[in-house]
Amino acid sequence: MPSPMKTLHTRAELSANLDPCRSRGERIALVPTMGALHEGHLALVRLAKQRADHVVVSIFVNPTQFAPHEDFDRYPRTLESDTELLAKEGVDMIYAPSITEMYPDGVVQDVVPQGPPADGLESDARPHFFGGVATVVTRLFKHARPHIAVFGEKDWQQLQVIKTFVAPPLGVEIVPGPTVREPDGLALSSRNRYLSPEHRAAAPALHRVLSESAVLISRGAPIPAVMANARAEIEKAGFTVDYAEARHAETLAPVSDAHHGPLRLLVAARIGGTRLIDNAAVPSS
Repeated sequence: MPSPMKTLHTRAELSANLDPCRSRGERIALVPTMGALHEGHLALVRLAKQRADHVVVSIFVNPTQFAPHEDFDRYPRTLESDTELLAKEGVDMIYAPSITEMYPDGVVQDVVPQGPPADGLESDARPHFFGGVATVVTRLFKHARPHIAVFGEKDWQQLQVIKTFVAPPLGVEIVPGPTVREPDGLALSSRNRYLSPEHRAAAPALHRVLSESAVLISRGAPIPAVMANARAEIEKAGFTVDYAEARHAETLAPVSDAHHGPLRLLVAARIGGTRLIDNAAVPSS
């Protein structure tokens, strides 16, 4: 019979439970989350279970990736229901540290990525963001010392930043998980619960427009014209666009045509009080 899932709150507890697994040569996977779990997170957990002997899911709403005007205080915290979901998935351990456990010397960013793929896009819209993400993921990796960590492709630029700046020095293999979507195409996100019924009905426009634009670019349509039209279509659906860009999929460098691939289209846009992001691969021509 599998052991019951444990919820751990300190680095010492985590080490005490994982060190015996490590000494037996068993593989450990970490799935970092901020909680408010949905089917997208659970898909990452299932992927982790396929790749490792033990799965740890961290639940920590990280203050260093929120600017003062953002939604840190109202970000949903649902540890009880999250625990029920993860127990059904057969997760070994939840790591739910306090802010003081993660930041014993104060809430500071001490890992700040600079250069591609951290430049532009989210960095322009939220200059603090990748420093906060890189800092907390580095600390989670040091606490859990996993062999692999699983991150969703919905946060595409974040995934590339972690693969480039955070994982290599700590020897952690990054496993990407495909974006999970609602039947109408909206990418699953904990922030979707903020959407009013009207805004929820409009939200699938992000995925629809990106998908149509990706096909047009793959067929040779000029990138500037396609992306200008994409921004206009997204705004027509009721969004305010932070960015809608075609970039090299790995470096996130700007591109001028489809021959500079692989390409990824990325968007961030606000509707009502909710900011949504999405991305789409440009098919190979």
